[in-house]
Order: sequence, then C-alpha cells, then structure tokens
Amino acid sequence: MFLSKTKNGRKIRNFTLSESFISPFKNIQPLWGFNNLGYFVYKRTYARIKTDGSTEEYWETCRRVVEGVYNVQKQHCKSLSLPWDDRKAQNSAQEFFERMWEFKFLPPGRGLWCMGTELVYTKGSAALNNCGFCTTKNIDVDFSEPFLFLMDMSMYGVGVGGDCKGAGKVLIQPLIHSTTETHIVEDSREGWVAAVKVILDACVGKNKIPNFDYSQVRPKGAPIKGFGGTASGSGPLKSLIQSLINLLQTDKPTPITSTHIVDIFNYIGKCVVSGGVRRTAEIMFGDQDDTEFVDLKQDKEALYDRRWASNNSILATTGMDYKPFIDRIASNGEPGFIWLDQMRKYGRMKDPINNKDRRAMGSNPCSEQTLEDHELCCLVETFPAHHDSLEDYQRTLKFAYLYGKTVTLIPTHYPKTNAVMMRNRRIGTSMSGITQAIAKLGRFEFINWCDKGYKYIKDLDKTYSDWLCIPRSIKTTSVKPSGTVSLLAGSTPGIHYPHSQYYIRRVRLQDSSPLVEVCKASGYHVEKDAYATDTVVVEFPVEADHFKKSVKDVTIFEQFQNARDMQAYWADNQVSITVTFAPDEVKHIETCLKMYERDLKSISLLPHAESSGYEQLPYEEISRETYLEMLSNLKPLVLTGNTHEAEDKFCDSDTCMI
Repeated sequence: MFLSKTKNGRKIRNFTLSESFISPFKNIQPLWGFNNLGYFVYKRTYARIKTDGSTEEYWETCRRVVEGVYNVQKQHCKSLSLPWDDRKAQNSAQEFFERMWEFKFLPPGRGLWCMGTELVYTKGSAALNNCGFCTTKNIDVDFSEPFLFLMDMSMYGVGVGGDCKGAGKVLIQPLIHSTTETHIVEDSREGWVAAVKVILDACVGKNKIPNFDYSQVRPKGAPIKGFGGTASGSGPLKSLIQSLINLLQTDKPTPITSTHIVDIFNYIGKCVVSGGVRRTAEIMFGDQDDTEFVDLKQDKEALYDRRWASNNSILATTGMDYKPFIDRIASNGEPGFIWLDQMRKYGRMKDPINNKDRRAMGSNPCSEQTLEDHELCCLVETFPAHHDSLEDYQRTLKFAYLYGKTVTLIPTHYPKTNAVMMRNRRIGTSMSGITQAIAKLGRFEFINWCDKGYKYIKDLDKTYSDWLCIPRSIKTTSVKPSGTVSLLAGSTPGIHYPHSQYYIRRVRLQDSSPLVEVCKASGYHVEKDAYATDTVVVEFPVEADHFKKSVKDVTIFEQFQNARDMQAYWADNQVSITVTFAPDEVKHIETCLKMYERDLKSISLLPHAESSGYEQLPYEEISRETYLEMLSNLKPLVLTGNTHEAEDKFCDSDTCMI
C-alpha cells in the first residue's frame, strides 16, 4: 500500500534485525505473566501459523513486528528522499525488540497479529488500527455509506462507534423485489459489503432487491489466507440480508428512527462476529432526551437477538439531570456517558482549552479515543510497574510512541479515512497495570511519572514528526481497557483493579483444540463448559503483583478519582474505565456523576458480578494455600506445533468485545 521503490526507481532493501542479535533469543522464553497464562494466551491468540504448520514463538513475533515497524519507516523516508541511517535504525530496532521482550511495552493485540505481514503491505493499515467512528448525520446524502463503513472496518477487526444523528432524515421506502435480477456475491470482504449495499439502497428506493447467488462464497471452515482464521460460509451473510429486509420492510414511506439505526449497526456486528473475524466491537451514541434510544435494551427479545452487539451511551452535557438513568445503570450498566463538548475543547483536563478536536463526533467502543467521522486510530500499551525509574519508563515511551506514530505512515484502503488520519495522526499511548504502579511507586510519584511522561511524548512528537515531515499528532495518550495483551505481561488491565490477590483465571477453548491435551499434561485443571457443548474450561492459578486492593475493596468514589487523575495528568484522548459498584453504592452514582462531570470525558458503570447462580466464572477468588497447592501440581507448558486457536480480541476488552 506504501511505496517499495525510490523516486529514481531503485528498489528499497528491506530492513532486517541482525542475526547475531536475534540468535540468543531463539531457544529461550521471556518471563511470561501469571504462571504461563501469558504464554498460553499468546499461543492461543497471537502466534501466527507458519508455512510448516507450526506457530510462531515469541521471538519470531517480536522480530516480525519490529522489522515491520522499521520497514515502514525506512520506505517512508527513502520514497520521499528523507534522511535514513541503517546503523542507527539497527540500534534503535534492537532496543525496541528488547523492551517488547521484557514486557515493558507491547503493541496492541492487532499489532502482534498483523504488523509485518503481507496483509499490511497489500491492504493498508486498517487491520493495525484498533478504533473507528462514523456518524449517520449525513445519511440524507448517502444513506448506506456509514453502515458500509462499519461493516468494512469491522471485517478488519476494527471496533467502530456510531451515532443516531441521522434519525428522521431519511424516509424508508416500501421494498420492491425483482424476479429477473441476480446479484452474485463475490467471495471477499468487498463482496459481502457490496451485497449489503444492495439491500440498504433498496430501502431508500434506489433499486430493487435481486435474487442473491452465494455460489462463489467459500464453504464453512475454509482457511482465510490474508487476515487469518477460517471462513464461516454464506450463512451469516444470508441471515444479515434477511434480517435487514425484515427490519426495514414497510407499507408506506416511514422516517428512519434511532431504533432502525442501532439495529442496522447491531445486525451487521452480529454478522461479522459469525463471519471470518469473530471478534469486533460497537458503541452507539444517542441524545439524552431520546427515550427510544435509552430503552433499547429493555426489549429482552431484541437484546438477545442483536442488541447485545453494542454498548450504548448518552451524549451527555454538564449540568444535565442524571437521575432518569440511575435505575437502568443499576440494572444492567447502561447507558454510559461521553461529554463530547469536553472531548472537543480539551487535551488533558488540567491543561487550558485548545479546541484542537473541534471536529470530533464521538469515540471508539471502549471510549478511550476521541474521533472524527471516519477516523481510525492505533493504540499501544506500556507497563509502568515494570520499571524502576522514570528515566527508564521514558525510554520505553519513546518506542511505544514510535510504534503508534509509524502506523500513521501507512494509508488505509478508505480515502475518506485517510483524509482525516493523515491530518490528525492521532495515536493512543496507553498504560496498563495502573493500580499496580500506584501500589509500587505511591500515588504522588506515579502522578509525577504521568505528567512528565506526557510532556516527554509531546517532545518526542515534535522531533519525530519533523524528521518524518508529517503533522504532529492531534492527541497522543489515552488509557485503554486492555484485556488479553495485559495477560502476556502479567499486568492488571488498564486502570482496573485485580479481582483479588489470589484467584483462578478461567479460559475457554474449543474441545477439539490441541491446547486441551497440552494443558492436561501440564497439570492444569480442565473440565467441560457448563454452558456450551463443544467447549472446555481451563483453570490458571494467578497471584497479582504489587497487590493492595481488590476490585471489591475499592469504593465508587475512589474509582471516579482515579479516572479524574488520569484524565488530568496523562490522557489527552480519554480514559476508558468501567466503574464497578456494590448494591449499597447505587445511591452514590448520581452524586459521583455530578461531582466529576467537569473532570471527565467519558465513563461507564457496571454492577459487581455476583457469583450466585453461575458456574465457571472468569475469575474466582482463592486462598494463598489453594493457590500454592494448584501451583505445585503444574509442569512447564510445552506449546509447540499448530496451537493457534483464536483471533485477537481487537477491541481488547472483556467489557466492550462482541
């Protein structure tokens, strides 16, 4: 997608790490997090299948990622006749590798999966970007476009946000079925999107509904060579098309509603999850006075059918009345809130108003990134608790920043998206293990690291943007929720607290996975899933490092204050946080929202999970004695051969993942 030759036609030689540097890493493993749970998750989720049928080891993934990053930089510089020094790049790349190896920082899961692959070179950077947003504000100009953008990007694994601004702007027309026209569905991402466009255009009277020919769609289980994974067959697309017809069928011209808009998004998300990607995410934003939007998830039949596919949040305003939403939040954790005006006006909330994001329209599904219409964004994760000095952490920030900034050099396949991204160059340098770092460093010193680290990144952005001859990034920092990536490093996810000091972490696998027997042989407890016939559950004993408090020990007020501090001293984008609360704290929700509304850009809340009535929960608190007993029965995990089980949770969060 980017140039491979200089202006005079000479081919640009690929950047490679030196063999003398790589050789010592080939027969060793890094210090995986959580008693090899990190290694298990890496092999299950991020290690790509090689040509011989085996999967990558971590040194190979690190090498692929590092060489991919520096190749992008080199080709950018060479193609524009900018300075490039192979010797300096080699030294830099080796330190980049070492800091990944030591889990001082990591690319997002999609970077571990895709960076350095042929997909990036042929299809562009969409598969490397975590976040996206599109508005329906202009559906009276092009009705199908925002829905097709959602589907296109979701099929690359991008989590996409949307809004209901188009409600009432278009009349849905009675559908007309053709008996003579046939639409042949091509066996590709583009082919599926094109089929949905036919249906959506018919709903506004642009064409008739043809007969669909699915004969070219590869059968279920066939490998997908580019992105990875296996094909779903035509079933999910057939179901989507019929669902859209049922949803939008009308006897007379009817104004489109917020319900229509959300359901179209949700049906598309449901299809994508059933298709080749299997994991993506959505968030939908509605006005605070749109009771139809607010009550969408009260319809349990629709919720179980498709409305589970998005988190729903209110476009909030400071000074608003939060009381009407408290009972809903206490029941199921929705709606969440974003304060769009503050997202537009501010970087960090402690800094003066700058109005840099005046064009922003919303955020991504986990709400850590401010985004314009059709904008994508790349995240990258650092682990401050894995450092002993601010100077060492700042050194890590350099390489984390470089990863995110490098991704902005690669265009996507979508021109409208490129027009926004090349102007903004937005990235999200994030932290995980925040509560661990506070416990290790003390709150005052950690806040000092945040403040000085942010200023250091701003200095880096000036230096490297000038070198690359591109705009400085409109925003550079955020707190993403994390998920499986943090497990690799043995870190608590994002800003959230550990479940307890000692606990069982359960992971689900297909019962046919080769990982099942490996886990049994290594002494891990494996049992049949209580809710799915083709799934097993593996139990991993975990001890949380730098433990001070569990999620049950923290008040709702302390969680709001943590979000406020990170929004003030670190994140110029947003802080993704799901504040959990006990039943006796429901009475404080309105108070917290009123107290902190001027200090935050987004927030969501969720009742504490109750164990009663459910088996095999993801987390279960155990005693130290039980932990040590489970640990004593374990043998080293030998994960060789074809052990890849699942694609990345691209949204990278248990709370925002479809």
